[in-house]
Amino acid sequence: MSRFLDNAMQILDAAESAVASGHTPTDMTILITAEGGIRMLADCDWPLDSLQSHHGAKMAYRVSQSESVVRVEGRGDSRTCVFETVKPERAARLLLNRMPNWTAPALLSAAPLLPAAQR
Repeated sequence: MSRFLDNAMQILDAAESAVASGHTPTDMTILITAEGGIRMLADCDWPLDSLQSHHGAKMAYRVSQSESVVRVEGRGDSRTCVFETVKPERAARLLLNRMPNWTAPALLSAAPLLPAAQR
């Protein structure tokens, strides 16, 4: 995996860990220079490509979150990426809403799974 994508995944993992431990992270922009220097800007509303150009960064990442999603957007040279993950409580809600509502009478009235010769 490229350094660019590896950085994006590590940033997403860190943001997910913060949310899972109960923290509400601030929207954050992370700029990485060609020499490896890191600059972090909180709540910056500049477009990511403008920040990258203005600061001479090789790679730029923005971490944001909404009520149900943690998102990392990245830019590096000619590459871009967006990773999103559903927060755990939202994922559980989605899974529970998709589960069928089985009832005991419906299960009992279902046809037997064994062939007639083995019943």
